[in-house]
Amino acid sequence: MGIGWPQLLLIAIVILVLFGRGRISEMMGDFGKGIKSFKTGMAEEVDDKPAEPAPRISHDAKTSSETAKDKSSDSAN
Repeated sequence: MGIGWPQLLLIAIVILVLFGRGRISEMMGDFGKGIKSFKTGMAEEVDDKPAEPAPRISHDAKTSSETAKDKSSDSAN
C-alpha cells in the first residue's frame, strides 16, 4: 500500500495553496543555486592539490602517555 498519483497530486495542490506559486519558484531557484554552488565547490576541491605532502610519523616516536611517564619519573628523581 503505497502513495499513488492521486495522493501525490493532492499533496502538490495543498503545498501550492499553502506556499503560493511565487514562494515555491523562489525556493526551487534557491535549491538550484545551492546545487550549482556545491558542484562548483567540488570541482575546485578536485583541482586543488596540496602544496607539500603530509608529514610522516615515524614508528619509533613515543606516545603522549610515554612522554608523560618520562616527565613524571624525571621530576620524581
